[in-house]
Amino acid sequence: MSLTALVREVTEETGRNFAVAPQQCDLALYANSFGIPVFAQHADNVKQGSTTGRVTPEAIKAIGCAGTLINHSEYRISAADVEALVSRCKELGLITIVCTKDAEESRAYAKFNPDFIAVEPPELIGGDISVTTANPQIVSDSVKLVKEVAPEVKVLCGAGVKNGRDVAKAIELGADGVLLASGVVKAKDRKAVLLDLVSGM
Repeated sequence: MSLTALVREVTEETGRNFAVAPQQCDLALYANSFGIPVFAQHADNVKQGSTTGRVTPEAIKAIGCAGTLINHSEYRISAADVEALVSRCKELGLITIVCTKDAEESRAYAKFNPDFIAVEPPELIGGDISVTTANPQIVSDSVKLVKEVAPEVKVLCGAGVKNGRDVAKAIELGADGVLLASGVVKAKDRKAVLLDLVSGM
């Protein structure tokens, strides 16, 4: 069973909200097939036309995606491009999740009014220790600073998040949810991990 199908199964069983962000070449395959929100992992701030190798927000919208990640730590872009992409996505009705490395960057990007800010210290991504354990203050500070700038922007946290305890701690610190990949993708029993994550909500 594909991970997307498994996420849908857990969504139906628990009533909790999940979204998936498959690799770019799989977006069209999953965007309209499973009844759960599908996000692109990245969008490029380029106009439609001569953009070989790039993915425009318009293309992401056209294939049925709900939104896109912007500025993930593995594909960081300039602040100007972040601002422009958030604006373009809003016009298209796409949900934006802007990734940040720390509380100060979270505050800086909150002024662009994305739907979500996802704070993920790069040094903890893919690791065995959750940001909620290694640096809980970066989560609580991000929530505080984002809400000061744009109260309507929701805050997610990620990096090392792997279980229900991590999720519970994230919520306790003020986050609205979590953003994660390796904790589920690398798990031997993915469904068990997804159910454990939900237990922390």
